Amino acid sequence: MLEDKVSNDMKQAMKNRDAELVSTLRFLMAALKNLRIDKHLEKLEDADVITTIKKQIKQRQDSIEQYTKANRKDLADKENRELSILKKYLPAELSEDALKKIIQDVIAEIGATSMKEMGTVMKGIGEKTKGAADNKIVSQLVRTALGG
Repeated sequence: MLEDKVSNDMKQAMKNRDAELVSTLRFLMAALKNLRIDKHLEKLEDADVITTIKKQIKQRQDSIEQYTKANRKDLADKENRELSILKKYLPAELSEDALKKIIQDVIAEIGATSMKEMGTVMKGIGEKTKGAADNKIVSQLVRTALGG
């Protein structure tokens, strides 16, 4: 499972004295532990781990944007390195063509014709992609497909 992989990688990083990797993975493990406690689970499903990693990635992207605006290249670079570490744990992203095909299939299944049904379409796409697509890109493609 993905949670075990993160844990094993953190142990290996500690042995290798890779401080940045250890720090990033510790932060992720803490978020996973909090989620386990909140959900009263012994082990998390991979989908929960992927969701947590995506939240961490979003936080890093927001920080990079803020640091860049504030001319703090050193901090933005650190966040970029952490971002690349976290992205290694996500499933491979679907291509734009594959996403468009999934979007068309979901729209056809649901019979969506307007932007009012975007939420339903997005939910259907989320179930089919299972974390292998950036929601921001999916949202833009759905808006285009629904004529919004």
